[in-house]
Amino acid sequence: MSPTMLYDILLATGETLYMVLISTCFAALLGLPLGTLLFVSRDIRPHRLIHRTVSGVINFSRSVPFIILLVALIPFTRLLIGTSIGLHAAMVPLTLGAAPFFARLVDNAYQTLPSGLFDAADAMGATTGQIIRHVLLPEARPALIQALTVTATTLVNYSAMAGTVGGGGLGDLAIRYGYQRFDLTVMISTVFILVLIVQFIQMLGDKLSHHLSRGII
Repeated sequence: MSPTMLYDILLATGETLYMVLISTCFAALLGLPLGTLLFVSRDIRPHRLIHRTVSGVINFSRSVPFIILLVALIPFTRLLIGTSIGLHAAMVPLTLGAAPFFARLVDNAYQTLPSGLFDAADAMGATTGQIIRHVLLPEARPALIQALTVTATTLVNYSAMAGTVGGGGLGDLAIRYGYQRFDLTVMISTVFILVLIVQFIQMLGDKLSHHLSRGII
């Protein structure tokens, strides 16, 4: 492998890590309130209209294949970013594709908690906000870290697909060199690096979740 190609692979790896990190942060910022609202409107302060609306939005968003979402969001991405190609443009569909996925995982994480926690807090006169801040979020931290880990690893796969529409990163490199130029070395290298990234994220998430569950952090 030539030094130029090695540099391109390292650059593409950095682009992928950048896309995944930023998209994960934005997906968490959007998905955490959405998943919390979904759970609260069903189990803590039941509100059928809000719950059905939020659930419907999440289910609809998750049902759209990401490769189609990439293309469908091109006008919106161009309006928001000014371009539909490149790293920052790819983060728009990455974030909007991962946010509802994370929101559903957040709802599932909350459902693992014993309902007695919320009943006790409610009996002591806690408001909805206090229940969320002092009961829901602290008790669900290990499960939320696991949900964020799954979301991040999913975004690694999404970022590779973003390369098909000029999103940059390892996916773009694999398409341009590994597929279009039939360079098997580049293809194998990109797959290997993607596997390493996923394994590292999963290991880090598992370790952090384990520490939180033991009360170390």
